[in-house]
Amino acid sequence: MKHESLSGQTAQTEGMRRLEAVSGRTVGSENLWMGQTHVAPATASANHHHGRSETGIYVVSGHPQFVFLDETGDGEPRETTLRTGPGDYIYVPPWVPHREENPDSDEEAVVVIARTTQEAIVVNLPDLRWVGPVGTTSL
Repeated sequence: MKHESLSGQTAQTEGMRRLEAVSGRTVGSENLWMGQTHVAPATASANHHHGRSETGIYVVSGHPQFVFLDETGDGEPRETTLRTGPGDYIYVPPWVPHREENPDSDEEAVVVIARTTQEAIVVNLPDLRWVGPVGTTSL
């Protein structure tokens, strides 16, 4: 599929823009969704998770950060930030709440995403607390 054919008709989260490339709707895939996510300069997305989907992320440009809640410590849960750059890969397990941030004031962050469902499951959340059906949040 050509870049100019990507569709913005997919689930969205405030602060970012998702473009759908490979999905059940676009090519009839049964177990795969792929697309791009764009986060504008100096912007953070809302908190969200992707339900039962595993998500693989490849950073194309910019230096996006991925923020998760670390609940494994001895005290209060705290946010953990993964800082990335072009060429880096990130894995987000099913049901894990997170958000993307782009701290750069000049450059848009662009990533390619692959998910293990043919639909772009997006569940927007008020915060990063665990809401999934499984009792683990390890990355």
